[in-house]
Amino acid sequence: MKNKSKDNFLIDDLKTGESWRLFKIIGEFVEGVDALNNIGPAVSIFGSARTKPDTPYYKKAEQIALFFAKKGYGVITGGGGGIMEAANKGASKGRGISVGLNINLPFEQTPNKYTDIKLEFKYFFIRKVMFIKYALAYIIMPGGFGTMDEFFEAITLIQTKKIKPLPVILVDTNYWSGLIKWMKTQLIQDNMICPGDLDIIHVLDKPEDIVETVINYTHPKMACKK
Repeated sequence: MKNKSKDNFLIDDLKTGESWRLFKIIGEFVEGVDALNNIGPAVSIFGSARTKPDTPYYKKAEQIALFFAKKGYGVITGGGGGIMEAANKGASKGRGISVGLNINLPFEQTPNKYTDIKLEFKYFFIRKVMFIKYALAYIIMPGGFGTMDEFFEAITLIQTKKIKPLPVILVDTNYWSGLIKWMKTQLIQDNMICPGDLDIIHVLDKPEDIVETVINYTHPKMACKK
């Protein structure tokens, strides 16, 4: 039986004599830059596509995005369901710019209806550039491998000074406490990271505190106004 998933192994297709595929990659970069270059201040919000609308995580993501939109920030998500849908929905309710960077996957990823700007990507690495290039902060809701991939990508780029520092906020202390504890005990104990590297990460619960942390970081004068 033919393995249909082989059609999704796009990087494996970059072989000698197939350099024409690089034009497709360049095309995705150009499309992304053209679409997002003027969106203004924005935050990227990540989380599980499997989160249901009646769950606390969904509702909190929607509320966080709503608060950001009301403060003049756009919201960028992966464009799919679950947390992504919730964040785009909240941004739309707050009359903020709502961006969905969808990725073609064989499962789970169906575009949601709450985006003003909707882009389709074949390549994860191009999509990641768009997330980081146009975000003033990363808001990480509970999620799985994809969510943690975005989280570790951001803190690695900040740690290695490949991008300017930006707030990376893990939402929900209970969900992320095990990971943070492991970092503090295992990674620092074995000298895999420096203790100061953990200063990159914020762990917060309240939507108000999350928005205020980003404002304090990106627009400190604005945060002082009463």
